[in-house]
Amino acid sequence: MKKFIAVAALGLMATGCAVTPNSASVYNTRQAQGEQTVRMAVVESIRNVTIDKGASGVGTLAGGALGGIAAGSNIGGGNGALAAGIVGALAGGVVGNQVESRVANRPGLEITVRLENGELRAITQDADEAFRVGERVRLLSNGRTTRVTH
Repeated sequence: MKKFIAVAALGLMATGCAVTPNSASVYNTRQAQGEQTVRMAVVESIRNVTIDKGASGVGTLAGGALGGIAAGSNIGGGNGALAAGIVGALAGGVVGNQVESRVANRPGLEITVRLENGELRAITQDADEAFRVGERVRLLSNGRTTRVTH
C-alpha cells in the first residue's frame, strides 16, 4: 500500500509539472490548419530569457503527501510517528515545490525584429531554434500568438 501511494504521488507531481511549449515548432489542436498572417522581418537582437510556467502547487502537495507518508509510517510510533509525519510533510512540500519550479522553468529567447515597414517587435518563445542578428525571418501570427521561424 505504501508503495502504491508513493508511486501515485510521484505520478501526480509529474503530471502537474508538465509544461506547455512556447515553441515555434509546436502547434496545439486549435492552431493546426488555422490560417496565419506571415510577415517578413530582420532580427535586430536576441536575448536569453527564462520562461516560467508558474507553480501550480501540485509539486508542493505531492511532495508533502509523499514526505508525510514516508516519514510518518517509518519513524516512531504514536506521537513520534505523528511528529515525524508533520516534519516529513513540510520537508516534502519544500522539495516538491523546488522540483516543480525546476521542471516548469525553461530557456527561452526574446527576439527583437524589424518589420519591412520599420516597426520593431519583440517575441518571446522557447529557445529551440537558433537565430542570428541580421538574419531574415518569418513572423507567423494568428491574432493571439506570434512565432519567429525560418
